[in-house]
Amino acid sequence: MAMLALKPPMGWNAWNFFGYRDVNEQVIKETADAMVELGFRDAGYTIVAVDDSWMCVERDADGNLQADPVRFPSGMKALGDYIHERGLKFGLYAGGGVLTYCGRAGTFGHERQDAKKFAEWGVDLLKYDFGYPAPGHDEKQLYRKMGQALRESGRDIIFSACLGRRTVSEWMKSCGANMWRLCGDIKDSWESIVNVAMNAIGLEAYAGHGAWNDPDMMVVGLFGEGYVGKIGGGCTVNEYEAHFALWCMLSAPLMMGHDVRNTRPEILNILLNKELIDINQDDLGLAAFRIPELACNDVVLAKPLYGGDIAFLLLNQFDHPKKIPLSWYYCGWEVNDKIMLRDVIAHEDLGVFQGGICPEVKPHSVKVYRARRI
Repeated sequence: MAMLALKPPMGWNAWNFFGYRDVNEQVIKETADAMVELGFRDAGYTIVAVDDSWMCVERDADGNLQADPVRFPSGMKALGDYIHERGLKFGLYAGGGVLTYCGRAGTFGHERQDAKKFAEWGVDLLKYDFGYPAPGHDEKQLYRKMGQALRESGRDIIFSACLGRRTVSEWMKSCGANMWRLCGDIKDSWESIVNVAMNAIGLEAYAGHGAWNDPDMMVVGLFGEGYVGKIGGGCTVNEYEAHFALWCMLSAPLMMGHDVRNTRPEILNILLNKELIDINQDDLGLAAFRIPELACNDVVLAKPLYGGDIAFLLLNQFDHPKKIPLSWYYCGWEVNDKIMLRDVIAHEDLGVFQGGICPEVKPHSVKVYRARRI
């Protein structure tokens, strides 16, 4: 078996747009097709994941999970085959309790049986949620049981653990998880994006090859539409651009959540920004850390990259333009070093600087630089 998730996983999950009411076989197939046609697959977004409510409330006569016959009439093996035929990977959801959050059959007491079935269906990533647990449950034991079951399943399956607490970063890797959720569900709003990102900052020591902090699936491109979009109300293009850049800097899994079939050109431009994706997928595998603020309430992140470059992100979370000073002294360079800067959002080389810079950042926006010492 191979080492899994050596870089942050990239793909799409059905939940943020389709929720638990509107997900079905046709939607998943059309999304897989669109990911190929629009260039997402070739950019690295290879996972197509079905979330909660794909399964029936009851198991079959042999105790196996079974697909909802109305929503997924062809079954999950056929759906996985369809996804694989397009050069993509198949992601699926299960809950560790007696019921999932949507009231469907949970995996508690069936961990080995379900893991074996997922392997038979060709599942490549399992999002394993908490659900409604049995009385007297032990959280760590629930995830350890599934981690072990996946390792024994006979198939390489990325283990995406979803308990939604910041403290899980301290122990979830020991359960075999390749990524772990740090908070509750993100909303389609600027306030939520900032809160979720800030919750992930400071946990960079836990992230690395094969194991990643997961702030949550992205809401880039929802524009107030779909299940989560209606909850949050929507964001501007600048806010979505900042959202994507933050996730790239944090070495977060890049799981899209919008309706890929109807991707707007400006969202395609954000999500296919190769320079930002390269920062996220960098071979060194380090997540960004926050450097000391030189002015009140500044948020400046630094992400060391393979070969010696450093990526910097300057976040203006406020409603007015703000000048944000950047000094690379805190990143291992000296203040008198000559540094070549490139704006990876504007795709522009900015020239050589010494000491630092102090650009003005628009409201609800970021600046992202790739820096090299010369």
